[in-house]
Amino acid sequence: MGPLIWLIAGVLLAAAEALTGDFFLLMLAGGALATAGVSAVTPFPVWLDAVIFGVLSLSLLAVVRPMLLRRLGSRPALATNVDALSGKRALVLEEVGEHAGQVKLDGDVWTARPLDLTEVYPPGTTVTVMRIDGATAVVWKGP
Repeated sequence: MGPLIWLIAGVLLAAAEALTGDFFLLMLAGGALATAGVSAVTPFPVWLDAVIFGVLSLSLLAVVRPMLLRRLGSRPALATNVDALSGKRALVLEEVGEHAGQVKLDGDVWTARPLDLTEVYPPGTTVTVMRIDGATAVVWKGP
């Protein structure tokens, strides 16, 4: 009867993990499932099964969970959206100065300003996008 209880607890904890997604309940589920296996092959009393569950669950929480969080919580290797625009080339459509300007960037027209506010880029100039500040491309002609 003991292994069945640990098995049911493990399955319920794993199912509950789907609602949270922080790998805490999944580590407890792993401890419960491993305890179900140990309980099935050994005649240990229930209190010793509980100790095994505690040790296994704490070990999983201390060792496996941080590795999973680092692995799955890191930023994607490929830049997307606005992050992907830095470093791209753009064509000046309207004179880019401290207070006004437009560039064509990846087929879209963006408001732009120069990185060095003392510079002015005439139409037809090719510039590099240094960063996106809100809805404005900060550009630089470069050396």
